[in-house]
Formats: sequence, structure tokens, C-alpha cells
Amino acid sequence: MVLFFENRELVTPGDLLAKGDYLAGENVFRINDEIYATRIGLVEYSNKKVSVVALKSFYVPSVNDIVIGKVVEVGTRGWMVEINSPFLALLRASDAFTKPFNPKNDELTSILDVGDVIIAKIIAYDRTRDPLLTIREHGLGKVKSGQIVVITPTKIPRVIGRKGSMISMIKNETGCNITIGQNGVILVRGKNPVMEGIVVRAIKMIEKEAHTTGLTDRVTDMIRREKMELKRNGKI
Repeated sequence: MVLFFENRELVTPGDLLAKGDYLAGENVFRINDEIYATRIGLVEYSNKKVSVVALKSFYVPSVNDIVIGKVVEVGTRGWMVEINSPFLALLRASDAFTKPFNPKNDELTSILDVGDVIIAKIIAYDRTRDPLLTIREHGLGKVKSGQIVVITPTKIPRVIGRKGSMISMIKNETGCNITIGQNGVILVRGKNPVMEGIVVRAIKMIEKEAHTTGLTDRVTDMIRREKMELKRNGKI
């Protein structure tokens, strides 16, 4: 059994990653006892499983995921929502209204209109139909304030950090509320746009440097430097 790269090392399609009795994970393929990469990304060895975390990829919906999307179409019984995926999602009126929906009396645009941003949960999805959403749970619904930042969906775990360490640090340092969509869309809400901007830049830094070590310390330093500069200029 042989490994040809260090854990978290950058690999490209066709690279031989491992040889021997290993399990093939995501973004790899096997030929006999050899495992090769199919995407540009970071190789991960976990026990006997070999995978590649793609540096750039689209979001594949999964039931119970929290996503942040934009309404792109209003129909007769619901809304089509863009969720940073090849698949448009459907939010049915019955999954938005708190009372029984009557198309004769209830105006959908009074709830959501084209261009509105929502926090939603995926309640159903398979390859034969569009993902179904709901906003009838606590914390879900129309976004009324804040800044949106979109990153590669595979970088979301890096933004969260091990046991939530990265996202907790950002919240503590900035006082901002951060809602993470598994589709790579993140909502930042703070007391002022300036502080929200610091969080957006921190998230973009994480996306760019996700493959490096010591990232949490560097992001912390960046946030503190920017806060000090803003204080000197009287902006916070």
C-alpha cells in the first residue's frame, strides 16, 4: 500500500494518488488497485479512504441542507429559486404560507417577489425532479438586511472550521451574525456595513487560502488589523 501525495496536497486530474487496498471516495476513480484524481483539488486520506476536495465545484442539493437563494420566477402556486446550483429549486406556496393557500385570494408577490433573497431548507430532492424548499421553520424566510458573499461550496467546511472554530472566531471578533448556506452562499448581518465588509473579506480570504495551514491565525490577525484601522479613522 503506497500513497503518492501528502495529505491536503494539491492534485490534478489523472494524478495517481494511492496504490493498494484503499477505498475510493469523492472525485477519484479506481483502475485495478490504483486510485486516480478526477478533479483539481486537495487530496484527503482518511483511514483507508482516498478522496479529492475539489477547489471549484457546483452545489449538489441534499435533503435538510440550509441554502440561501434568490427568487427568479413567480408561478401560480409557488416560486422558482436560484440556489447556486445547476438545478432551480421550487418553493411551493404551501411551504411558505402559514395558512391554507387559496390561489383566488392569496397574492404570491405579497410574500415573495422576483429578486427577493431567502433562507430556506431543502425538504426533498432526487434526480427526477427539482429540489423542494420550505421557509416554514424558525430562522428561515425572506432576507431583509445584510451582505451576501458567494464562495465555492466545497470551501464551506473551511469557513466553519474544525468544531466551528473559524466561524466562532469571526463572530466573536466582529459581532456579526453569519448564516451559512451549504450551497456556498453566506449572509452576513452586523450593526453596520463596515463591519459586515470585514467579514466578507475574511470569508473571501478563507476561500482563497483554504488549502494552507495556520489560516485561522492569519484571518484573526487580518480582522484585528482592519478593526484597528477603522477605529483610528473613527468609523467604528
